Amino acid sequence: MLLTTIDKDNPSAEWIASLRKRFPVEKEVDRVLTRKLQQRRGPPFAPVSLETLCGGLTSLLRTQLTDGFEIRDAKWLSGGASKLQVSLKLEWTQPDVGRTVTPMVLRMEPAASIVETSRLREAQIINAVRDLLPVPSIYWIDEEGEHLPYPAIVYGFAEGVAKPSGTVSNVTGLGINYGRQLRQTLGQQYVEHLALLHTWDWSRAALGSLDVPALGTQAVEWQLNWWERVWEEDSHRDIPLMRLAAAWLRDHMPATQHLALIHGDYRPGNFLFTEHDQRISAWLDWELGHLGDYHEDVAYTTMPYLGHMSEDGKQFLASGMMPAEMLYEAYERSSGLTVEPKIIDYYQVFHAYRSIVIVIASGYRPTRNGKTHQDLLLNWIMGIGYSILGYLRDKLEEVG
Repeated sequence: MLLTTIDKDNPSAEWIASLRKRFPVEKEVDRVLTRKLQQRRGPPFAPVSLETLCGGLTSLLRTQLTDGFEIRDAKWLSGGASKLQVSLKLEWTQPDVGRTVTPMVLRMEPAASIVETSRLREAQIINAVRDLLPVPSIYWIDEEGEHLPYPAIVYGFAEGVAKPSGTVSNVTGLGINYGRQLRQTLGQQYVEHLALLHTWDWSRAALGSLDVPALGTQAVEWQLNWWERVWEEDSHRDIPLMRLAAAWLRDHMPATQHLALIHGDYRPGNFLFTEHDQRISAWLDWELGHLGDYHEDVAYTTMPYLGHMSEDGKQFLASGMMPAEMLYEAYERSSGLTVEPKIIDYYQVFHAYRSIVIVIASGYRPTRNGKTHQDLLLNWIMGIGYSILGYLRDKLEEVG
């Protein structure tokens, strides 16, 4: 059934206010989602030239640097379904280094995205974990798009590849096959890095854009409110299974006993590795980061659309690394935390729900309104949502 009672392409101030009241979320999440709706009536996405981006970056750097600088070799980067990315080299006087040339990446939002998130939060999290995990260096942020066409972040260019040379995978890194030998080496690091993240003391870090939930159910309630709100904002069809799943998730919220920093999109395609030594060189895409239950990240690594069957067809490899039970056991050894099967089940339902919100609702709205540079890709991704709906149905039947 088509949803026609509310004009979501021209949201009223009253409707926006009602959503904010119905679905309380973290302050920074609320700011980003409210901004999205307030800007929805604005002009569609217009192609942005490299010259325009370099001009905007020049404007930003003039507010940050006192010595002369030169932007060189700017070119578009492929990959990803939600952000515009440009690689470049900056000749500048770097503090404590001197005159140097530094490879960098400019990561900027389009007019509307399949995932609306905060560049400020992304930058804060990356800065916070830089001594814990391999991540790019953060240089500057244009939080409100004061200098560039849209909010943007400038970080260091990370060496490495997302998949083995010569292999093929779906967009956004889904279904990467690392091969027998490489998956053993990467798989160990993949689990160890997740364990390090979840056992790290985030309380001493500068993470002002993250609200701290109380122990109990507040963390998961904020996540449910976030994604149910996005469904209300962006969806164009009533899918009864989504209403059923949302109700089930609220009725079965597990209590969080240990607050961890959650990556939010911990999977193949969101890390780089160097092929010569088979080491993970950078963790990327921290835009969904928040504080919550470590089971959330762990469950995500075993979602069916993030892995593939082994070469002999006998085992499903979670995240293309190892069977799920083996991954859970390795995580428990590395972290000292216990993986509870019922909580994993809960977050697998949650992730199916969230993924459907992102690909079916938020994949549709920017494309319909001409607000994205990735309209063809988002239309393709929307098709994945219906297979995830099938998984969600089966999972709800399984958990009862």
